[in-house]
Amino acid sequence: MKRHPARTAAPTLLFALATVLAVLLPGAPAAYADSIRDQQWPLQILDARQVWQITRGQGVTVAVLDTGVDGSHPDLTGQVLPGTDLIGFGAKPGDGDWARHGTAMAGIIAGHGHGPDGSEGVMGIAPEARILPVRVILEDTDPQRQRARDSRGGALAQGIRWAADHGANVINLSLGDDSKSAHPDADEDNAIQYALAKGVVVVASAGNSGQQGDPASYPAAYPGVIAVAAVDRYGRRAAFSTSRWYAAVGAPGVDVVIVDPDRQYYEGWGTSAAAAYVSGTVALIRSAYPRLAPAQVKQVLERTATDSPPGGRNDDVGSGMIDPVAALQAAAKLMPQPEVPVPASYTQQYFGSGSQAAHAQESPGIGISIGIGTGAWIGPGCAIAGAVLILIAAVVRLRLRRTGGP
Repeated sequence: MKRHPARTAAPTLLFALATVLAVLLPGAPAAYADSIRDQQWPLQILDARQVWQITRGQGVTVAVLDTGVDGSHPDLTGQVLPGTDLIGFGAKPGDGDWARHGTAMAGIIAGHGHGPDGSEGVMGIAPEARILPVRVILEDTDPQRQRARDSRGGALAQGIRWAADHGANVINLSLGDDSKSAHPDADEDNAIQYALAKGVVVVASAGNSGQQGDPASYPAAYPGVIAVAAVDRYGRRAAFSTSRWYAAVGAPGVDVVIVDPDRQYYEGWGTSAAAAYVSGTVALIRSAYPRLAPAQVKQVLERTATDSPPGGRNDDVGSGMIDPVAALQAAAKLMPQPEVPVPASYTQQYFGSGSQAAHAQESPGIGISIGIGTGAWIGPGCAIAGAVLILIAAVVRLRLRRTGGP
């Protein structure tokens, strides 16, 4: 399909980092994918080659709750399991508004490259993990997103439960609501606690509102979730990354090379990408030590983080940049413990005793984290929530070398 030389970014949805263009570069020379691999700086920072000597994520299923995943992409073939679509309308495979963000996240988690020995294309941090796609939001460019907003308010909570019941070991939530009106939702919290109680690790983006007052983001702020801030290649918090008490760790989220259903490679940034790198790292830990409880996995990531701030943590980057090798080494020393769900009364501890906390305890629950609920609290600026937290800045001057595929 011919692409326009300029188009809007993959969905920013609620986090609305607004209209950043993904500029195609007409005439850009095709490049061998090792050039793409060379630009995957997170693999170097996270010592991927060393960690792959221990595990590559085999036997672990990561549910990607997002806009869908293109399992036919050459860098993902054979990794994507049959999933579910909890929206049920909107763009379809082959449309320009379908599965861009979800495919990007899946590539960060479990891309295996393509070509001879997988030497070309994007490699994920856990290249042998499986992806379970659960469609709970639409791309912000999808003409049907308003309809989704009006009629699919419970999709996120439903999707979390569905993933937990269909073999997920890890749930990746590269989405959220960090509008000023956002607050906890009972259905979503209950769904997360349900997943945790089943031993499923839940990872979410911290939010992309670091330059808009740092409002709290959900589902990142729910107890038990591993909330991930975005850092650059030097371990510094990205300016856009939300700074809040719930930050657990930081992970690469700046100038990240991502895959796209259009078979181009893009550079993007956001806490979406950071969350995906943590989900992939969790897959590595779960592959080697499958009996560890979600709380233990979170603790081992925090305790082994590098570039830790003074005092051991701060709201900017949590405990610091994840270190997969150190986390695996520390996990080997742990005795598995059963997960103990956080009681529902957590709301006052985390959100005070004001009207928002009271609403969170009394609300029957509308899926507010994906911002397509109809509750009266939703502000006019919410657009469509579940903001997929990545900006596609510009097309990388690299193209997939054709190998006979479309």
